[in-house]
Amino acid sequence: EIGVRLVGSAARLTENPNDKLLPSASQMVSAIDRLAFTEDKRSGNYLFWEDSAASLKRLGMGIGIAALVGLCLGIAAGILPLFRAPLSPLLTVLSMVPPLAILPILFIVFGLGELSKVMLIVIGITPVLARDLEQRAREIPTEILIKAQTLGASTWTLIL
Repeated sequence: EIGVRLVGSAARLTENPNDKLLPSASQMVSAIDRLAFTEDKRSGNYLFWEDSAASLKRLGMGIGIAALVGLCLGIAAGILPLFRAPLSPLLTVLSMVPPLAILPILFIVFGLGELSKVMLIVIGITPVLARDLEQRAREIPTEILIKAQTLGASTWTLIL
């Protein structure tokens, strides 16, 4: 794959030396050096590391929120019949919607800032996670739940 990329890059650059679609290996090394190891003149920061930290922060917040909401919804839908009836079909439908399909709606509702990016992660992960947790909670035999409650354990403790 690397060889194909280098051959394609060389072919495009012979046609157009200013081509930015497939840069040469030396151009990529130069760009990495400039972005990751050279301080930016305007901000005084290393752009690659600052952008990577911002992306990891967004990803961490999105996964954390999705895990918390997915855990609550999944266990509630898996154990409590009152929540199972409305939540199970809703989680099934929502888990099939591609998150990028609702991206324009997210930008309209939440704007173009950090919140819309975090919400894209949350909306993309939560339904799938909640549906999987619901199925795992349903797999716990009723006898085990009853035995645990008889011995004084909480249903929530057993499930978690």
